Amino acid sequence: MRKIIMLFVYFLSLSTLTFAQEKLNINIEKSTIKWIGEYTFHFGGHDGFINFKDGFLIKTKDVITGGEFTIDMNSITNTDIKNAEANKGLVNHLKDPDFFDVPNFPIAKLEITSVEYFENNKGRIHANMTIKGITKPIKFNTEFNYEKQEMFARFKIDRRDWNVSYKSKFKDGAISDAIGFEVTLKL
Repeated sequence: MRKIIMLFVYFLSLSTLTFAQEKLNINIEKSTIKWIGEYTFHFGGHDGFINFKDGFLIKTKDVITGGEFTIDMNSITNTDIKNAEANKGLVNHLKDPDFFDVPNFPIAKLEITSVEYFENNKGRIHANMTIKGITKPIKFNTEFNYEKQEMFARFKIDRRDWNVSYKSKFKDGAISDAIGFEVTLKL
């Protein structure tokens, strides 16, 4: 009986090692989220950055399999307007209820639910994104650089899915329904 128990403990510990997961905290000082908003009927738009509040990736058997990230919506900036007063006006407008309603929803989240790999360093992320308290599934392609311990992704979302509902009164000033993101995660 003792041999059976020892054998059971051995196989249990072996299976635990086989499926071990590692939590990898991202470096929030070096990781970036760039946002891009474009006009609908002419070239141009606005862009800037939003900071991570915290985040981590889950690594299983030497590949990324999950993760979760919190975004500090109060940190949103604009980088294309050089006039300080106009820049501040746009940033404050982005925080208004018709955009991100930051006073009521100061954080956004992204939770990676699964990763499909095309190659060793390329894959498709399936995730749940929460903005303004609304959670929707999204998917996007990504590249992993294991030597530099970083991940890069570019994707767009339809802002209307999260009630980011600003509508311009002028056709020439209309903004696209798509918001682009360029994300670099560094460990």
